[in-house]
Amino acid sequence: MSTRIHDAVIVGGGHNALVAAAYLARAGRSVVVLERLDRVGGAAVSERPWPGVDARLSRYSYLVSLLPRRIIDDLGLRIDLRRRRFSSYTPDPGDPRRGILIDTADPAATRASFLRTLGDEAEASRFAAFCKRLAPVARAIFPSMTAPLPHAGELKARIGDDGLWSALVHEPLGRLLRASLDSDLARGIALTDALIGTFSHADDESLRQNRCFLYHVIGGGTGDWDVPVGGMGRVTAELERAARDAGAHLRTGIDVTAITPDGEVTVEGGEKLHGRLVLSGVGSSVLRGLLGETASDAADRPEGAQLKVNMLLQRLPRLRDPSVAPEAAFAGTFHVNETLTQLDAAFRTAAGRGIPNPLPEEIYCHSLTDPSILGPELRASGAQTLTLFGLQTPHRLLEGRDRDAARAELLRAAQASLDAVLAEPLDGCLYEAPDGSPCIEARTTADLEESLGMTGGDIFHGPLSWPWADEDEPLDGPARRWGVATANDRILLAGSAARRGGAVSGLGGHNAAMAALELLDG
Repeated sequence: MSTRIHDAVIVGGGHNALVAAAYLARAGRSVVVLERLDRVGGAAVSERPWPGVDARLSRYSYLVSLLPRRIIDDLGLRIDLRRRRFSSYTPDPGDPRRGILIDTADPAATRASFLRTLGDEAEASRFAAFCKRLAPVARAIFPSMTAPLPHAGELKARIGDDGLWSALVHEPLGRLLRASLDSDLARGIALTDALIGTFSHADDESLRQNRCFLYHVIGGGTGDWDVPVGGMGRVTAELERAARDAGAHLRTGIDVTAITPDGEVTVEGGEKLHGRLVLSGVGSSVLRGLLGETASDAADRPEGAQLKVNMLLQRLPRLRDPSVAPEAAFAGTFHVNETLTQLDAAFRTAAGRGIPNPLPEEIYCHSLTDPSILGPELRASGAQTLTLFGLQTPHRLLEGRDRDAARAELLRAAQASLDAVLAEPLDGCLYEAPDGSPCIEARTTADLEESLGMTGGDIFHGPLSWPWADEDEPLDGPARRWGVATANDRILLAGSAARRGGAVSGLGGHNAAMAALELLDG
């Protein structure tokens, strides 16, 4: 039985845990990471879903926006993040023969697509003005994410637009969208950033949609979402290398069964490890279970709200819109049935435990930006990947149902929604594996809960929080100042459940490591 006391025992081996381990080990601290699965990385991994098919897909997380350059440079990560030229393509659900293509390299083409689709070129100017107005929010907030928590008033002053601050922080997002944009289609393009993995609607008084929206528009200080060359597996591989090179001990296939507030961690088989600090890379609900606690209310249980579909195609499908090439439409975010009205209607249907029809979804082709995820033969054949992310599909749609049947029903809904804007059925474009099966798979919230231990399939491990402290909030002690505190002084949040966690950012791991170093030095 181990009696060694580690400076930090990190529970869970996701990308945030690897960031924390690398920082602590580089500072000379003894660190052990305990991961239940036989590999590290959590949801930030690349896998080959289809036997005999040389395609390594980002199976769960798939784009990078919130990973700061500071973490990349500090840890010496050798990763290449590529910017996409086309921001988005959004066919008109009422007439898919036309759609809005937002081309960041050609404003004139963007204006022409607004005019062609909406009959109103001025909406392009309104959309551009809306994005420009948000830019100072990203510039003010994103740099603060790797520093101790600022107070709200400090960030509000940096932004300098009291009306915008109020619209983002105190009022449901729908009001800002309706005041800024005239068309249901453009409002929907903006609203989708508020609903990624978040079950909400434009006028939700809880403002959960506002918080999700904020995280999406501040990424990288610009709001751009980048493609990791080599897929998410490359990001994890570099984080794993950095942690190991620094001297962190990574143990996989280790199932943690209990944690005590004084730093004792028990794993399956009875082995006990001791840490001066315990860093939790798992969700708050999982941590509570390991501490022997129970949720005080069923409403505390996290609930994811997304469907992920991975595909390999023989070629990209033809569009109904003759003015846009598939290579442009799928290179950015392809919005399907995502007007504001449709998104809100889908919420109401799903709140009543029905599958939305049509299902709102967005799609992109990783291999157009990064062909390296495909083997040479696939690249030569013209094959392409597609990633589909379905919105307004809360975990409640799967509870109490046969998982295979529910997954199949959601996949049918996703395909039907996409087929409605294509000039040919998706089925005819799917690549076939050597056994003759089509290369398409759906991953539901139930699949994430089962395979990755994410309670309710919640990719954020719980509700997102504002990335700042209230004016009267006490920030005494390193854990509170860095936004990683729990009810136990020796246990820190080091994953997506941390105050500024969520998405592939490394922020939870970085901020937990900074707090841990202060505590260990104290």
